[in-house]
Amino acid sequence: MIVPEQDDVILSTKFVNRQIVVVMLHQAYYQIKIYALDGTFVGDVPLPGMGSIFSIEGKRDGQELFVDFRSHLYPPTIFRYDFATGEMKPWRQPTLEFSPDDYETKQVWYPSKDGTQVSMFITAKKGLVLNGENPTLLYGYGGFSIPLAPDFASQILSWISSGGIYAVANLRGGSEYGEAWHQAGMLANKQNVFDDFIAAAEWLTANHYTKPKKLAIMGRSNGGLLVAACMLQRPDLFGAVICGVPVTDMLRYHKFTAGRYWTYEYGNAEENAEDFKFLLAYSPIHNIKKGVTYPPTLITTADHDDRVVPMHAKKFAAALQANDAGNHPILLRLDMKSGHGMGKPTSKWIDEWADIQAFLFQALEMGQ
Repeated sequence: MIVPEQDDVILSTKFVNRQIVVVMLHQAYYQIKIYALDGTFVGDVPLPGMGSIFSIEGKRDGQELFVDFRSHLYPPTIFRYDFATGEMKPWRQPTLEFSPDDYETKQVWYPSKDGTQVSMFITAKKGLVLNGENPTLLYGYGGFSIPLAPDFASQILSWISSGGIYAVANLRGGSEYGEAWHQAGMLANKQNVFDDFIAAAEWLTANHYTKPKKLAIMGRSNGGLLVAACMLQRPDLFGAVICGVPVTDMLRYHKFTAGRYWTYEYGNAEENAEDFKFLLAYSPIHNIKKGVTYPPTLITTADHDDRVVPMHAKKFAAALQANDAGNHPILLRLDMKSGHGMGKPTSKWIDEWADIQAFLFQALEMGQ
């Protein structure tokens, strides 16, 4: 049983209906393909749009396949695919007071600084007017071979329902386009990730989706490092920054808790002189400049974060406050009795997002 090698990333396989069902990552969104036992391509399983698949289930001799699908506009839904008829229908679907038909997600491509083509998903109300005045939230991660395919988050529905645009860039460092894409954004290549993100912001402004005063960036963990580095390199480009549980001291990160396991991704400034050079070049805590006006910034952390210790967020907030030349708010949000994110109670996520959205509404002058 051999599925031929191809450009798309194979994520998982299942033997159902005496055929090979393959989940693939195709241009940063998921697809399902069916192959015969000799490797011959049989056909695609139809999906409701560009999104993510969290699991597929079926019996080896059965004629049905169950698919857990979700996207920026589609809450987690179980679909049933009938091999005999080729029909794909919802089987279990949550009820929301939200009409996805009023919104759309589209994929665009833009050039990074070195000419590399990078993809980005943009979700907004249908009929959006490109007048450069739309409040926009640009999200990124770019690391550890983690792909950012369209996924569901209820807080994003709140954002786009309020008239905002939600954009997700598929930066180098992830695995959207295979291991080479990951390696192009790690170690000495990390600046590529920041260039990709900055280029996404520039594309959104050049194409009149928004303007710098209306453009916010957000990332968590390695994504917190991303937005911290980008705001320091291009403070003129952003109207607000949400910097979640960030890694900001790239010369000492490996000395604390789980940091020692990240050296394969970032490098080690203590053990390698070349690593020291490229880490120092972008390390947020070491690249804050005195006399620069930085955009409104909300830095979040938690007192029990044993993955990215709160030291990173606290030092970054203090250094920004001490050196900033403007009067924009630079705030630190410290969650008590909480951690990096996994296992956080829903009530705490609601409280955090309420604070984030309130900060964005004020910083981007929404509703004024």
